Amino acid sequence: MNNKITDSITYIGVNDHDIDLFEGHYDVPLGMAYNSYLIRDEKIAVMDTVDERKMDDWLANLKEALAGAKPDYLVVQHMEPDHSSSIVAFLVQYPGTTVVGNAKTFKMISQFFPHLAIANTLEVKNGDTLSLGKHELTFVFAPMVHWPEVMMTYEAADKVLFSADGFGKFGANDVEDPEGWACEARRYYFGIVGKYGAQVQSVLKKAAELDIRIICPLHGPVLDRDLGYYLKLYDTWSSYLPESDGVCICYTSVYGHTKTAAEFLAEELTKRGVPKVALNDLARSDMPECVEDAFRYDKLVLATTTYNSEIFPYMREFIDMLVERNFQKRTVAFIENGSWAPTAMKVMKKKMEGLKNITYAKNNVTILSALNEETSEQLVALADELAEGYEPVVPEEVKIDPTALFKIGYGLYVVTCNDGRKDNGQIVNTVSQVASKPDRIAVNINKANYSAEVIQKTGVMNVCVLNEQAPFQVFKHFGFQSGRTVDKFADYPHAAKARNGVAYLTKYANAYISLKVFNVVDMGSHWMFLCDITESVVLNAVETMTYTYYQKNVKPKPEEKKKGWVCDICGYIYEGEELPEDFICPLCKHPASDFSKLE
Repeated sequence: MNNKITDSITYIGVNDHDIDLFEGHYDVPLGMAYNSYLIRDEKIAVMDTVDERKMDDWLANLKEALAGAKPDYLVVQHMEPDHSSSIVAFLVQYPGTTVVGNAKTFKMISQFFPHLAIANTLEVKNGDTLSLGKHELTFVFAPMVHWPEVMMTYEAADKVLFSADGFGKFGANDVEDPEGWACEARRYYFGIVGKYGAQVQSVLKKAAELDIRIICPLHGPVLDRDLGYYLKLYDTWSSYLPESDGVCICYTSVYGHTKTAAEFLAEELTKRGVPKVALNDLARSDMPECVEDAFRYDKLVLATTTYNSEIFPYMREFIDMLVERNFQKRTVAFIENGSWAPTAMKVMKKKMEGLKNITYAKNNVTILSALNEETSEQLVALADELAEGYEPVVPEEVKIDPTALFKIGYGLYVVTCNDGRKDNGQIVNTVSQVASKPDRIAVNINKANYSAEVIQKTGVMNVCVLNEQAPFQVFKHFGFQSGRTVDKFADYPHAAKARNGVAYLTKYANAYISLKVFNVVDMGSHWMFLCDITESVVLNAVETMTYTYYQKNVKPKPEEKKKGWVCDICGYIYEGEELPEDFICPLCKHPASDFSKLE
C-alpha cells in the first residue's frame, strides 16, 4: 500500500491484522500499523523498516515505490524490533545503501544482528543534517522516547517531522477507529511512553522551534491537519495533567461486597453531576485501559479487599503500573474492605507514597465485610467531596456571600472582563478589600494590559480567586498571551457566565467576585479600580493559591544542566562527575558499562 504524502514523500508501511498482542502485552483488536516512508530526491532515503512479521509486504511496497531506482540511505530512527527487524532483509536486496543512525543505534544493530556486516554507515549526532538535494534532513535526538537511541528527523522542504514512536497509536491504518485518534493514542502513550514525560516535554520544546506541517509517526495515521490538537494532547499527557474532568474508580472484589461499594459510589457521583465516572473491575477490564482512565481523569478511587494482610493481586499490579509511569497531579481516594483486620488502605498508601503532587481525599472508607448504613453514609460523604467543583455554582438569586471575601489574601487571581465581542482574562496578584458597609474591593492592573483598557471602558469585571489545584498551565494560558490577539476563552473548558455577563472560572478557583467600578485612581504604571461588589460566590473549599505557594509548588524551577551519567537501558540518571565502576542501575540492574555521560 503506497500513498503519496507529498510530491516527494511516499508512505510504504504495512498493516498487521494477524497480531493479537502488541509487545506481547497490549490487546490490539484493530490490528497494528508499522509505518515506513520513502523520500525521493537526487538521493533517495528510506525512513525505517518494519516488523519482520510483515517484511515481505513491506519489501513489495518499497520495490513499487522505488520504480527501478535504488535507495541511497536507510535512516534508522528506532531499533525496537517492530521497526528494525527487516534491516537484514533490506540490506540483502540493497547492499550498497548507507545506513544512517547514531552511536547507540549502531551498538544496538550489533546486538540484534551480531553477524551483520554493513558496507556503508553514516553516524550522526544531534542536530546534524543530511542533504538529499532539495530536501534536507535534520536529526533531532529523543532519548528515552521511549528507547535511548531514538531520534526524530525533520525534513525542511515539505516541513515534515518523522516522529519515531511519538504520536503513534494502536490500530491498523486501513481500519477506521470508531472512537477517533485520541482513545488508542492515549492508551498507547500511557502504556508505552508514559514513564518518560520529562523526555517528551524536552522533545516538544525542540519541536516548537520547527515549522511542522505534517507528522509521520511509526505507528498510526499520518497527521496532516489540526496539528495543534495533537501537540496539545501530548503536552497535557507528558505534563501529567488531567485531560478531562471525571472520576475513575478501579476496584477488585472477591465476593462482591467491594464491587457493591464501588457501584454505589459511582451512582452517587453521577447523581451529583460528575461529568464522567469510569468504573473498572481490575480483574476483568483491560489493564492498560484502566491505566489510561487513571491518567485521563483528575480523580481516582482505589477500592480493594485486604488479602493475606496485603492487597488483592490485580490492585497491586495496577498500582505498580501507575507508580512505574510517574502517576501524579491527581486526587486519590481509598475504599478498603476487611472482615477482621483491614489493612488494604495502609498498603495502598505505602505503595504510592513516592508519587508527586497527590492530594488524598479526607473521606476514605473502611468496610467491614459488607456495606451497612454507617459505611453507606461514609460513601455519600466521599461522593460529596469528590463531586465538588464540577458543576458551576450559580445561586438561584443574586446574593453576596461574605465568606467569599475570606478567600482574598496575597494570592493570585484571574480577572475577567468582556469587550463586547469576547471574554478576556489575565493573571493579577493585587486584589484587596478596602472597605466594609458597603464591602468594596480594589484591583490593580497594569495600564499596558488589554484587560485594563476593557475595564476602563466597561467598568465591569469578575475576580476569580485561584486555588492550590491550579496548575502552571492556567498561568501560562491567562498570563503569557494577550487578549488583543488571542481569544482566551474560545476553547477554554472550565468557564461559565456570571450574572453580570462576564466569564468566571468553574475550576481551579475557589470563589468569584463580580465587581462594578465606581472610581479609578492613576497609580503611574497601574490603574487602581475601586469597585462595589454586585455578587460573590464560593465555589469550593480548596485553599487559596498564595503567592508563596505558587513560587514553591507551581512555578517551574529554572532548568539546571545536570552533570552525571544516564543509563542507556532505562534512562535512570546518576548525578556526579564520576560513575563508580561497580555501580548498578537501581531501576534496571544494568552495570556501569551501560551508562553514558550526559552531554
